[in-house]
Order: sequence, then C-alpha cells, then structure tokens
Amino acid sequence: MWLKRQRRSRPSTAAAPLRAPSPRHNGGPPLEDEKHTPPWGKGDIQRFLYWKRAHAEAWKKVSPDVMRFRMEKADRLGLTYEEYTLEILERGVHLQLEDVERIAAIKAARKGRRRRRHV
Repeated sequence: MWLKRQRRSRPSTAAAPLRAPSPRHNGGPPLEDEKHTPPWGKGDIQRFLYWKRAHAEAWKKVSPDVMRFRMEKADRLGLTYEEYTLEILERGVHLQLEDVERIAAIKAARKGRRRRRHV
C-alpha cells in the first residue's frame, strides 16, 4: 500500500523555521560559514600540521635525565622548566648564573603575562 505524500506549503521568509538536516548530513558546521574558522586559521593546513608535530617533538622527546637536569638548572636560576627549556629551544643558549640580564627579562615577561590573564 502506497501512501500519498502531502504537499507542504512554503514557509514565509519572515519566520522561517529551522530545517532539519538532510539524512546524509553529518551534523558538522557549515563549510561556508564565515564565523567558523578551523584550528589552522585561513592558512595552509600542511604548515599547521608540520608546526604541530615539531612542537610536540620539541617538548616531549627528552629523556628523564635531561628533564631532571633542566628542572634543577631552572630552579637554581629561579625560572620554571618551561621558561628554561624555551630559552634553549628558541636561542640555543643554556643560561648560567652570570646571565642576570636575560633572566631578569624572562621574569619580567612572566609578570606581564600574569597580569594580562587576570584582567
């Protein structure tokens, strides 16, 4: 037994109800939506993935001995592990107690970041 389809009247444009997605729709955000931006922004996804992998390798691929050495050295200098490691990764410099100016600059930047977060 076949059922006849009922004809739907077209809704007015003033109060258009939200349409249910079609059966083959995955429920994700619309690709044409200008408000939606992917995690990589408007740039190239390949570059985003390269940087993401390089960041993960730089921060997670150290032996426990190296990590312990860096933590002890950072404590002696009054820095966090992340600040000390970032200095090595960015500048290739292992800070010493004699690098007073650079350590002071790192600590000053830390205070500036804290103020901006809580404002």
